[in-house]
Amino acid sequence: MAPVRQQGTPLKIVLPLAVFAAAITAWEAAVRLKGIPPYILPAPSLIATTMVADWPLLWASLLTTLETTLAGLALAVVGGVGLAVLLSLSRIVEYSLYPFAVVLQVTPVIAVAPLLLIYMPQDVAVLACAWLVAFFPVLSNTMLGLQSVDRNLMELFRLYGAPVSQSPLARLRARLKALWYLRCPAALPAFLAGLRIAGGLSLIGAVVAEMAAGSAGAGSGLAYRIIESQYRLNIPRLFAALVLLAATGIALFLVLAALNHALLRRWHESAVPRDR
Repeated sequence: MAPVRQQGTPLKIVLPLAVFAAAITAWEAAVRLKGIPPYILPAPSLIATTMVADWPLLWASLLTTLETTLAGLALAVVGGVGLAVLLSLSRIVEYSLYPFAVVLQVTPVIAVAPLLLIYMPQDVAVLACAWLVAFFPVLSNTMLGLQSVDRNLMELFRLYGAPVSQSPLARLRARLKALWYLRCPAALPAFLAGLRIAGGLSLIGAVVAEMAAGSAGAGSGLAYRIIESQYRLNIPRLFAALVLLAATGIALFLVLAALNHALLRRWHESAVPRDR
């Protein structure tokens, strides 16, 4: 069955690339044959040319958006994992705080962004939007993993590591040991799944916040370049900015997927290579 796995890996790369190349070719041919003007639908070749010509401007905007995305994702990981651990250790804390996390998740970020821009500096507000969107997937998936440990393993762990004293400090130490040695490893797959989701959502939150901010100048992100190109009917630059955003999202997903595979490939079923 090993040869099947070896043949499957190239197919995962060749087939999507072939379909993508066919779609781009059809797009180019349709624009040229029908004579569609660039301000309605530019050809892929014109988009590529515009990207090369406007690269310094687009690259600076991409770095701004990427910086906000990564910072929001990092804050979401720190806050989501920290709060999930805290909620898993105390039912009282979970019942008190988790509903507020749900409220943050179900409130559309496009409605919150203008409000944040009123009370916060622009850079902080944009970062807060990226964090808000990415926070809940990390929190909910980490909590799910921490609470999904096999009860038999928990009982066995308590049996072998039961504290001699029943003092609150001894019980807390026992719970922390169970958290570190049993629940955290069991929660790793769920956390990584939430991280992959949060990566894309953080980029979406950054773009939405940049559009709401509508900031111009040297610190403008790709979202503002899209709006600017729309107002000026510079549709090739608009498509070039969209391509860069899509490429950024794909690259972020691939990096997080590679991290997931590297951490789980030796022991978790979701990352073990399949025969077919």
